[in-house]
Amino acid sequence: MRFNEKELVSLSRQPSEMAAELGMRGPKKGDVKKRLVKLVVNFLFYFRTDEEEPVGALLLEQCRVEREDSQAFSLAFLDEAERKYLFECDSEEQCAEWIDSIIKASYEFMRKNLVFYRTEIHRITGKDPLEQYGISDETRFQVNNGLQLMPKDTSSM
Repeated sequence: MRFNEKELVSLSRQPSEMAAELGMRGPKKGDVKKRLVKLVVNFLFYFRTDEEEPVGALLLEQCRVEREDSQAFSLAFLDEAERKYLFECDSEEQCAEWIDSIIKASYEFMRKNLVFYRTEIHRITGKDPLEQYGISDETRFQVNNGLQLMPKDTSSM
């Protein structure tokens, strides 16, 4: 996936869901360095602590987050599982918060939640909540691999 550098820098300046100085080691297995790490939408930006522009950005899609120990977690991408990014936190609680937030930041997680709640609302009300926005037929919002929600039969009421 290609990104425009100016757009990424602009995105990195947006309000973050989480931000903290964490120890970080990239996939090259060098020393752990202090980095300001910011979670913005589904990007994890990392900065040198004394700079305003990010050193790098990780798109949090098709990745796995794993706890390494009580205060550390790693991030690896499914197509490059051997390339791990390690993050060291100040506490066990902070580590758990970062893991939870990163998992919830992915587009796929948000899409699954939307599909789940759409199904529940339809089951309870008999109405598709996305219909009013004209997007209920879009493939990305379909339930069960392309099956669409069918309106309740109101003719017998």
